[in-house]
Amino acid sequence: MKRLPGVFQARKKNGDIYFRSSVTFRGKHISLGSFATQEEAHRTYTIAANLLKSEICFLPDDYRPCELPFSKWVVLNNFKNNGLYIKTPIYLQANYFEYYLSREDVLLFDADDLFYYSHHSIMRRGGHLFVADYGMQVNIASRYGIKNFAVENRDYRFVNGNDHDYRYANIEILNAYHGVTRQPDVYAAVYVAKIHINGDHIIGRYPTDTEAAIAYNKAADLLQEAGIGIQYASNYLSELSSEEYHRIYREISFEPRFSGYISGLQSI
Repeated sequence: MKRLPGVFQARKKNGDIYFRSSVTFRGKHISLGSFATQEEAHRTYTIAANLLKSEICFLPDDYRPCELPFSKWVVLNNFKNNGLYIKTPIYLQANYFEYYLSREDVLLFDADDLFYYSHHSIMRRGGHLFVADYGMQVNIASRYGIKNFAVENRDYRFVNGNDHDYRYANIEILNAYHGVTRQPDVYAAVYVAKIHINGDHIIGRYPTDTEAAIAYNKAADLLQEAGIGIQYASNYLSELSSEEYHRIYREISFEPRFSGYISGLQSI
């Protein structure tokens, strides 16, 4: 069989033959994928080669269904138009970049994140965005201070209303800690600490989220000492020294009703 341009025959472990397609541009050898037939692999090569030779500056939105996968269309156009080869479906803009999960699902990131997402493919599962990092699935929201338990518009918000825009200036953290909710007051914000034990219990109201977070930790410790079997996640406050943390921990108090609840458990 005569080999068509841009096509290479390969063999699976079970002996089955398949075909790989690739194209070379600006000295970079770029794989286009694997195919069942030589003809399909060649058509993919031809589309990619013509795209790279064209004097037209195509954009991701110019894609039309064909043998060349959309992700490769993005990669090739970015390389051709912006001069930087990136293996993930990223298209560079002036001060940010677009990451194409699909034609309709486009994420925005600051240029500072380019190196990370150039080496980590993003997956969307169950409404969450993940990357594979050291063999584990990591929610990308954690890069922006968004906790796993966080609820949009309660614990964080996208300033411009676009929940696909992960540029740092567009993400505002409202509640950074477990069990802590910021509530506006007439004169200043009040941070309410709550904990769940067959329903939510108010631990107390505090002038700072730091105090509320420590109150939550203290309440969780006392509940577990009293025999409550729930495994509460602890708040980690890296900005405090160990001495300062333990001073606040000792001095922090609860609302009378919650203190009474704790005392009742301890007396059992």
